[in-house]
Parts: sequence; C-alpha cells; structure tokens
Amino acid sequence: MEIYKNEVFMNPYTDFGFKKLFGREPNKDILISFLNALFDGDRKTIVDLTYLNTEQLGPYYGDRSSVFDVFCKTEDDTYFVVEMQRSDQPYFKDRTVYYASATIVDQGPRGPWDHELKDVCVIGILDFVFPNNEYGDDSYIHKVMLKDTKDHHEFYDKLTFYYVEMPKFTKKEDELVTMRDKWLFVIKNICYLLKQPKELQEQVFTKFFEEARIGMFDGEQRFAYMMSRKHYWDNLSTINYSYEKGMKKGMQEGMEKGMEKGMEKGMELGKAQAIKEIADKMQSMGLSEEKIQELIGESSSSGAESS
Repeated sequence: MEIYKNEVFMNPYTDFGFKKLFGREPNKDILISFLNALFDGDRKTIVDLTYLNTEQLGPYYGDRSSVFDVFCKTEDDTYFVVEMQRSDQPYFKDRTVYYASATIVDQGPRGPWDHELKDVCVIGILDFVFPNNEYGDDSYIHKVMLKDTKDHHEFYDKLTFYYVEMPKFTKKEDELVTMRDKWLFVIKNICYLLKQPKELQEQVFTKFFEEARIGMFDGEQRFAYMMSRKHYWDNLSTINYSYEKGMKKGMQEGMEKGMEKGMEKGMELGKAQAIKEIADKMQSMGLSEEKIQELIGESSSSGAESS
C-alpha cells in the first residue's frame, strides 16, 4: 500500500487527517480559526480553547467507524463537539442529539445543584447531503436551535447544532471571499491540490498546508495515514456499491412493474378497441343504438358514441 504519486496533501476526511489537523494542542489555532470562520460573527469570537478527552462524553460515545470527533471547551466554558461525518446513516440526527445530550448530562455534579448548564454546540461537517435534499441546493450551512413554533423566538440559547453539507459547496479558488469560503474550500479540496493556492495566503492556511504535507510525515505517521485512508476508501466503496445495488434493484423492479402495468393497459386498450370496432360494424348494419348496447353491454357506449 503506497501513497499516490500525485497526492501531496493528506485527506482531512480521514480519521488520522482530521485529528492531526484539528484535534492536537499545537494546532488549536487552526481549529479556532475554522470555528470563528464558520460562525462568521454569529457567536462570540473564540480566543482560546482547551481540548477535552472524549471519554468525558461517557462510555457510549461514538461509532468510531463513522465519526471523527474533537471535544473542546472555550474560555467561557462553552463546550464544542466537532464531528466529521462521512456518510449518511439511519437516525443520524438522533445520534447528534444524543451526543449533545451526553455533554449536557455530564455537566451535572453529584449532590445539590441548581441545574444551570453551560453552552453546548455540536458542529457536523457532512460529506453527504441530507436525505431528500430538505434544505435545497443553494443552502449548505444550517444552524439548528430550540425555537417557539408560533412566533419563532429563541426559546433556549444553550444548545446549538451547525451542519455543513460539504458536497453543496462548489466555489472555485477565484470565488473565495470570506474566511468561511476559504476554510470550506481547503477542507474539501486540499487532498487534490499540488500547492497552496495564492487565494489562501493567510498564516493559518500556510500552517494548515504544512501540517497536511505528506512528505513531512515520519514513518509512523505515514503508515497511520495510509491505514486511515484505506479505511476511508473502503467505507466509500461500500457506500457506492450499496447505492449502485439499490439503484439497479429499483430500476429492475420499476421496469417489471412498468411492463406489468403496460400489459394491463394494453389489454384494456385492446379490449376497448375491439368493442368499438364491433359497435361500428353493428351500426353500419343498421342496428339501433339501444340494440347495440343490449348486445355488447354498456361498455360499448363510449365506442358507439365516438364513431
């Protein structure tokens, strides 16, 4: 197993890549820059953060084959769970709510407590589009909170979900304006680039590209990345195979049902045509309308009338 010859920078969608770039103390400035760019002034600017052990989320946290998480806390005690989700799964939304709930429950101390909670924010970077494209093609960042259904006022401000549908982000290098644009572009495209684009010359991106450069890995890092990348591609191949298999099965069933309905419709049309021809023949022989209906039944009425 080898690194592709034209692969200069690692894929951040891999477990190894995501953790190396966003989940290490030396790179917390990268995570801070990404989060502030994602929020784009929607939340208080993050100045510093502390990485937390994911075990603090409880022993039930995580399906390691599908979720790569970073768990951290900012200087104002806001908890952040950042996940790279590479494939849609049953009950995906349920699971993200479950993880957020674990972060909330773990805040409860033993003994008396007034139940005041700290802010919890879950960020899902999705390598897929929500089923049925519920948000539309032109919307790829979604903020989800608890709101009143009548007047839509914010009911609770300490639980927030941000979902980013990465496949919908299609901006090119010359279309990057904001830091949010630049971060989404580099996350989605870095593994296909051969050098750092001129549009991404900020210091944080220079560091990001240096950290992602495969040629700078030692032997242990190189092997870890190769295994992580293999796992990523194996999972992607399985998803694609299941999709293609489902498509083929659906097409086959559709064709069979279509042929069955077509034959039924053809038989109905053939029967109607035969009745019409018989009715026309009887009419040409001088039989009255009433007699024709009596001989061939009421079903002939439409055929006799149209003749």
